[in-house]
Amino acid sequence: MRLRFTPRATANIAEIADYLHSRNPDAAQRVRSAIYESLQILMLFPQIGRRQQVDGVRKLVTRRYRYLVYYTLDKTTDEILILNIKHPARRPEHSDV
Repeated sequence: MRLRFTPRATANIAEIADYLHSRNPDAAQRVRSAIYESLQILMLFPQIGRRQQVDGVRKLVTRRYRYLVYYTLDKTTDEILILNIKHPARRPEHSDV
């Protein structure tokens, strides 16, 4: 499977990086790398995320920094659509089943 990002998810990554970079550039790079490493694992194991109450939406918690990645699977196009990425301290986008 391949990844596709919504404009919102792309903006989320940029916002996370900008926020952290202004405080600690090294930390920004580490967090961004950890998010991308988790996305690589997701491509290998697309069902790894926890199902959410909204039909078809799943949530992956990144391993190191615990960011929440919300996504859906499109089996017809063989894609994982990344909906958005949030810090766990922010209000959750969806609820677990």
